[in-house]
Amino acid sequence: MKNQLRTSVRVCAAALSVALISLITACGSSSSSDITVATETTVAVAVPQRIVSLSATATEMLYAIGAGPQVVAVDEYSNYPAEAAELGTKLNAFEPNVEAIAAYTPDLVIISNDMASVTERLAALNIKVWVGAAAASIEDAYKQITELGDVTGHVDEATQVVKTMKDGISAALDGVKAPTGTSYFYELDNTYYTVTSNTFVGGLISGLGLTNIADGVEAGNDYPQLNAEALIKANPSVIFLADTKCCAQSAATVAARPGWAAISAVTNNAVIELDDDISSRWGPRLVNLVEQISAAIKALK
Repeated sequence: MKNQLRTSVRVCAAALSVALISLITACGSSSSSDITVATETTVAVAVPQRIVSLSATATEMLYAIGAGPQVVAVDEYSNYPAEAAELGTKLNAFEPNVEAIAAYTPDLVIISNDMASVTERLAALNIKVWVGAAAASIEDAYKQITELGDVTGHVDEATQVVKTMKDGISAALDGVKAPTGTSYFYELDNTYYTVTSNTFVGGLISGLGLTNIADGVEAGNDYPQLNAEALIKANPSVIFLADTKCCAQSAATVAARPGWAAISAVTNNAVIELDDDISSRWGPRLVNLVEQISAAIKALK
């Protein structure tokens, strides 16, 4: 059950974002967003001084824009930056306990989705809520950072964070294109859950000239589970591991899997170890993910 829950959480985290070619071609363009955010009727006009974050991504955004001192509690997955982890609060974001949250006397609670109708239950206690749902595009991520800056009284800092992200991503993607015929497998966990090109990270990688071996495997499912036989037969040129933390996977463990030593990605040292947390969040560290993916592609021959 624990492993099943972990896989479910990881697939949900990966599902936070959908197709994103605009990341490559229009980092500074505007776009509409389907994210749900608090309006003037749900967020206090006064700048909040006691913030509870039940979103690891939002936690990173808050600290990046200088609102860290206003954060009094975070969820168990908010492990970055160190100041957030050091709070030691570890609230449950998937099964939120309203009483536990209220015990911190927050004037603002931040969530990524309305688990267990937490918004309504907190409203009954006169606690305001801001919802930053899964970003569907890089513009949605920028929008959330901007809105958090406005909500927390850090408008200028948020503007600077967005500019830094745009500049970093643009620089990382400049002139990057994979050799013709390059394919890839993106591993979410060691049971071979993956992503298609219709996802945030899948769109990014495919947009750089790589073919996703998971595309079309299961109609209507952008997070399919592949089997080892199909993977070996597909023979991907690159393997991206987004399960180095959760599942202790590495280039070495991949090479040791039965039959995997013959895969091109393994023989050509193109198994790329990613940081699970960065690859499943849409916060400021997205720049690091893009830089790592770009560097891996540049190294292909």
